[in-house]
Amino acid sequence: MRLPVVWEGQASNFEPRPEIRMTEVAPIVRHVEGQAVVSMTRWAWPGPGGKPVFNFRSDGRHFADSDRVLIPADAFYEFTDPLPGQKRKTRWKFTMPQSPLFWIAGVVKQGCWSMLTTEPGPDIATYHDRQVVVLTGDQGRDWLDLTRPEAEILRAAPAGTLAVERDFPPPDLFG
Repeated sequence: MRLPVVWEGQASNFEPRPEIRMTEVAPIVRHVEGQAVVSMTRWAWPGPGGKPVFNFRSDGRHFADSDRVLIPADAFYEFTDPLPGQKRKTRWKFTMPQSPLFWIAGVVKQGCWSMLTTEPGPDIATYHDRQVVVLTGDQGRDWLDLTRPEAEILRAAPAGTLAVERDFPPPDLFG
């Protein structure tokens, strides 16, 4: 992002984790006064019915006055119905081979962050009816500063951007 990085609180000492679960604390990045500020923040604010809001639809919304953030990622997951003979849902891992570390566009409300979603692109449509907004390392600042129109930023990834592999059950169990 070509910004000096400032670490708030415990953010400079977070451990690598294989995954982050809803309501856990994880790093997010804001652009504040010419700096990339990294802070540890809770994922998912409480919704009106008490359920956590972990994904937030971007369609038809404007975020110029929102607390826009970037969520660093090397993968994200989607779930489908269980395979025959399984009880747990099938978990699919999505990565961005051309950008092994990437951003997910997000917003903060009530002191918690949520990932923004859009209509699914061709790489996701088979697995889910929504897609998180993924951005390459170079595109992250566009979201923080809104240097391009939101409609150009908050859209599905083009075909071939994401790679997918079955994460659960392990591929060697069911081919």
